[in-house]
Amino acid sequence: MSEITQGTVLESLRVINLGLPKSGTTTLGEALKRAGMQVADWKIRPGQSKTMRGFVGKLMYDGYYTTGDPLRHLHDFNAFTEIEVIRGGKNLWPQTDWALIAAIRAHYPGARFILSHRDPVKHASSMRRWSNLGKSRLPGNAVPGLPEGYGRAPGELERWIEGHVAFCRQVFKGADDFMDYDVEEEGARDRIAAFLGLDLPWWGKANQNRTHPEAETV
Repeated sequence: MSEITQGTVLESLRVINLGLPKSGTTTLGEALKRAGMQVADWKIRPGQSKTMRGFVGKLMYDGYYTTGDPLRHLHDFNAFTEIEVIRGGKNLWPQTDWALIAAIRAHYPGARFILSHRDPVKHASSMRRWSNLGKSRLPGNAVPGLPEGYGRAPGELERWIEGHVAFCRQVFKGADDFMDYDVEEEGARDRIAAFLGLDLPWWGKANQNRTHPEAETV
């Protein structure tokens, strides 16, 4: 794809990943960043925006409830690769909220929704090994689809992960603005590039757990 064509696509494109944490969200973000997109991954950090800072999920809900537009406060960005927040007293999961997703579709008709996912057993294992995410933050909070107190016993995180994938597939059933991919599939980069109409010059593993490599990407 020529630079002119790539630039034209980027001008209007919005990409929202509905994947759960530890499903390759950082890898997707790095790939989109190297393709020229302005990526918001979990939190807007110093230097990324002149006007906004904070958690992506919180800013989405602020925009939704004040104006009806979940991306109202995020116009410096056109890709959102991890959008939940569960820390510091905040417990927000936009990727599980159909009303918020529908509002993005209404305000940005050309938006593209992606669901990154992986084998539930490997995914749950990665969550349990990443900081205190799977050991205390998820079981200690009422998360959509995972009520407080659940997530510690074997099989509970796995069932929650499977449920989220099924939810996304059902609510987007037959839609042409949605795709899902397994982070381990060989053709993931090509399918994502075709879906977005972009060249993706890089694909790999980002934010790998060096202590437990099997935790892979976030």
